[in-house]
Amino acid sequence: METNLYRGSIETIILKLLHDHQEMYGYEITKKVKELSAGKLVLTEGGVYPLLHKMETKGIIEYDTRMADNRFRKYYKLSQNGQKDYQTIMDQMNDYLKTMQLLLSPSTKSI
Repeated sequence: METNLYRGSIETIILKLLHDHQEMYGYEITKKVKELSAGKLVLTEGGVYPLLHKMETKGIIEYDTRMADNRFRKYYKLSQNGQKDYQTIMDQMNDYLKTMQLLLSPSTKSI
């Protein structure tokens, strides 16, 4: 179930997956997101491929096309720019999550 709350985070999730797995193809990304979220976030291939294309256009990721199971498959990986920007993006996401936790649980003293 993809909600607006998740929608803004999907690019970061894909960056994290590509960082952790070096390379993945689109369907593999959708399966991994579903698995890691225990089914709470289900991405469709129709939703993930336009985002991958957008990320490629931004220069964050790149792909290799290879033959797999008698068909061509695009394997996506972080580009050099994506690798350089990865930690900054993760730091920004962690800061965002900490701020949201503070705002949503004001009784929590520090996170």
